[in-house]
Amino acid sequence: MRNDGAPAAEGRSRAGGQASAVPAPRREGGFLPLRSYAALGDGRSIALVAEDGAIDWLAWPNLDSDAFLAALLDPGRGGSFTVAPVEAYTVHRRYLPGTDVLETVFHTASGSVRVLDALTFKGRRLGPMRELQRRVEGVTGSVSMAWSVDVRFGFGQRRVRLGRRAGVPVATAGAEAVAVLPVNAGMPSTVDGRICGAFTTTAGSRSVVALCGAFGEPLVLPTAADLEERFDFTVEEWRRWSGTLACHGPWDDSVLRSALVLKSLIFSPSGAVAAAATTSLPELIGGARNWDYRYSWVRDAAFTLGTLLRLGCTPEAEAYFWWLLQATQLTHPRLQPLYRLDGGPRARERVLPVQGYRDSRPVRVGNAAATQLQLDSYGELMDCVWLHVQAGGTLDPDIGRRLAQVAELVADRWREPDAGIWEVRSAPRHFTHSTMMCWVALDRADRMASLGLLPSGRQSHWRTEAAACAAFVEQRCYSARVGSYTRSAGSDDLDASVLLGLLAGYGDSTSERWRATVAAIRRGLGRGDLLQRYTGEDGLAGGEGAFVACAFWLAQALARTGQVAEAAALVDRLVALTNDVGLLAEEIDPETGDFLGNLPQGLSHLALISAAAEVSALLDAP
Repeated sequence: MRNDGAPAAEGRSRAGGQASAVPAPRREGGFLPLRSYAALGDGRSIALVAEDGAIDWLAWPNLDSDAFLAALLDPGRGGSFTVAPVEAYTVHRRYLPGTDVLETVFHTASGSVRVLDALTFKGRRLGPMRELQRRVEGVTGSVSMAWSVDVRFGFGQRRVRLGRRAGVPVATAGAEAVAVLPVNAGMPSTVDGRICGAFTTTAGSRSVVALCGAFGEPLVLPTAADLEERFDFTVEEWRRWSGTLACHGPWDDSVLRSALVLKSLIFSPSGAVAAAATTSLPELIGGARNWDYRYSWVRDAAFTLGTLLRLGCTPEAEAYFWWLLQATQLTHPRLQPLYRLDGGPRARERVLPVQGYRDSRPVRVGNAAATQLQLDSYGELMDCVWLHVQAGGTLDPDIGRRLAQVAELVADRWREPDAGIWEVRSAPRHFTHSTMMCWVALDRADRMASLGLLPSGRQSHWRTEAAACAAFVEQRCYSARVGSYTRSAGSDDLDASVLLGLLAGYGDSTSERWRATVAAIRRGLGRGDLLQRYTGEDGLAGGEGAFVACAFWLAQALARTGQVAEAAALVDRLVALTNDVGLLAEEIDPETGDFLGNLPQGLSHLALISAAAEVSALLDAP
């Protein structure tokens, strides 16, 4: 196996200071803080690894499949995969540079050991349909290690059978099978439905415990040499990919890690980008705002494409763009807010009978927001197409006609109330952000028609309706009393999503209205350096944390309105809110700093990259 340098405890921390080990985390009721988790990805699925060596989340064969390791949502019945020292330890972690491969170093009184975790790529030889490797290397002394695999298919709702194939323990349920393959990691045994083992490391020793999955196809059991070759290939491929990225500026480390998170959220068979890796992690502990984010949202389209292009990820940008056009064709000219990762439109929401993270229920699979009217999505789609064109992309006449039909729908329907970007479950209303993005949709259609990319027969109509959108926003969605664009027409409530109108080019960024709005949102929604999303009711009980992406939107808006130094200072403070390995969740509790909501959250990392790139460019400008 290749030499990847000194273990983390002997290297440097993510922030560049000297790394230090921390005490082993303590679980309460079987749960750890969400900040404790790192993520592994392979373009098909994502695993979450806790600081104590437990993998508490993994869905196979795909990211949006039912999880078979889901202790994150139900420690008693969800299933997990643990590897850790038997005796007391301290721990330090990092990602191997430029990769999604996690290194965890455990220090005990008798010695130290490092665990390297990866969801491996298929490589050059026949291998399992899915593979997770946990490689254990002795660093100093001798350390007694124990491992345990508790497979619970279907979020723990399916009956699991344990058996052996060629002497290898295998858990099965119907056509699903997961083999547990130890190499120099002790003799596996079955205890209370778990597959377990123990061994002792010495300096220089190497062991592996691998999970190999099959779903409706033959189960492949690799050799030790195959495992090692695939692990090395995975490290090489991650470094090859990350080495091509354009990550420059004062926050390049955070941008690189965010880019790697984004890459792991890209579903490689289709090019779709998942919003997050998990479902139903709560926005408030014990609350009901628990949603399935394992879908791709149209609202993130322009952010996603723009970020991929900015990073130099042209193949991923093109794949995502064409996935988006294919998925939206299925409901044309109407847009759903979200689509499945395979491009399908159905996302039926159901409730699972599981405990929920720290007793936060309901636990949902599927997302009923797919049936909502969210008019802002049309602006995001058209802006995404515009970015594609600006980057040198082409549109054939059929696509141009489709987009013209989308523009016609916006011109006809922008006056309707909708559910808005935040997918409220109260009565629809005329959300300011939605109307701003309808203006964006018509503006981009007008621009592309002027270039001959869309039929121009209705161009003057689009211009007229775009002007009407702007007039509606200026006359009914700005409050002189509050000094801000507001959440909805006739309201004095604030909403951080209106900042996206500024970032999408609505209005004049140097205008007094925009400067006042940025100040009012910071003042009225600010929770320290973070922002809550909005004020006012939304049809749901309970509160939530501060929405991470909104704070980065604020930083970008500050820069756009000429406050570059303040924007840079804010980005400095925001990137420091990541966890020890550089990840962000959907929300953060502004009082405790605890992560809330699904993770890793793509929009949080997209917003980080976007803000860092724009502020860096303005800092460098003459």
